[in-house]
Amino acid sequence: MADRVTVIGWDGSPLTDTARAALGAATLVAGAAHHLALPEVPHAAERIRLGSLTLAARRIAAHRGTAVVLADGDPGFFGVVRTLRAPEFGLEVEVVPAVSAVAAAFARAGMPWDDAQVVVAHRRTLRRAVNVCRAHPKVAVLTSPGAGPAELGLLLEGVHRTFVICEELGTAREQVTVVTSDKAPDHTWRDPNVVIVIGGHTAAGTAPEGGGWIAGRDPAAGPRGWVQPDERYAAPGDAGSVTGTGHGTGAGSGTGPRLGEGETQLLRAAQLARLGPRVGDLVWDIGCGSGAFATEAARAGAAVIAVDHDPGACARTESAARRHGVLLQVVRGAAPHVLENLPEPDVVRVGGGGAAVVSAVADRRPQRIVTHAATRDAAERVGRDLSEHGYRVECALLQSVELDTRAWTETERNVAFLLTGVLADRAP
Repeated sequence: MADRVTVIGWDGSPLTDTARAALGAATLVAGAAHHLALPEVPHAAERIRLGSLTLAARRIAAHRGTAVVLADGDPGFFGVVRTLRAPEFGLEVEVVPAVSAVAAAFARAGMPWDDAQVVVAHRRTLRRAVNVCRAHPKVAVLTSPGAGPAELGLLLEGVHRTFVICEELGTAREQVTVVTSDKAPDHTWRDPNVVIVIGGHTAAGTAPEGGGWIAGRDPAAGPRGWVQPDERYAAPGDAGSVTGTGHGTGAGSGTGPRLGEGETQLLRAAQLARLGPRVGDLVWDIGCGSGAFATEAARAGAAVIAVDHDPGACARTESAARRHGVLLQVVRGAAPHVLENLPEPDVVRVGGGGAAVVSAVADRRPQRIVTHAATRDAAERVGRDLSEHGYRVECALLQSVELDTRAWTETERNVAFLLTGVLADRAP
């Protein structure tokens, strides 16, 4: 039985001496069709066309002889090495790497990629890969059949992006094409391919001139804190209240810029904690008001669609996103009707619209829904509706009191019933 396997990366360049020696001694070679057609593959070797990596690994482990696996690019980067190293196969893995497909794609585009997000798109992960493309200005997508450039373009409807599509890198049929995302579904693309997705303004967290310190988005970029003070979301020069569409819970006479009622910093922090938006998620923020919650969710790396019927709220949300260097989509319209054509959400905050909107959201079956109410009766109505939709309901009465620390006197008091619905069959 084989206890050792050599994995050779191939990027179209001539094989190294080490790779040639390993391949020449192989009695079993596994790879894609174009790998098995290489002239260096021994004629007498058993050949396995890679489909299921698990099945291939079992055959390699059971083989009596010397095994080699050929893979595109760097096989340790979203490649076969992880599968082959699983303890159940008992294989010792030696790797001869090559240039990864992602590095080659960015090289063809003449772009740096240390500030890019890298995702793999299969049929089961396509939606999450698209959400990363919504939320980040530079993404490399390693595609697969049925989850390629055309499917990416279709799911990005309403969001403008530029695609750099690199087909069959390293081969004589290599081709690099630049198209807008809405045009990608009009073509048939050859596999394998890598799609570089570019779009939106420069976001906070991209590498500064001269390079950054961490690959991908810098988690330390921007101001410290999971949520920002309300004044950071007031329009520049606005010292008064920013009226949102959320249902109000505020009271008191606080000074300085204020957001709409129900948009306080502490309530927003509690809502974010309950929803837990993360990279790959799509968040709906219904009744976005000032854009504070939508911006905070986008700062967490999630894709966000902010919805409001008020054109002023939409403009404030777009402005807040620009100031904080995040990408999000703003949709103007009245809920629940405007929600019908939106892509499926993972988590939803309902900031306005009451029980009717919460019910319409629950019909779409997101993992979590968070909302708030000003009275116990309203909270009970929403809670009952969420329960009837199969959600486990949690409710907390939140009260915050702002104090002037010079005299330790109360300046503002806010009270809200915070409701969270968790869908049992989709809970992570």
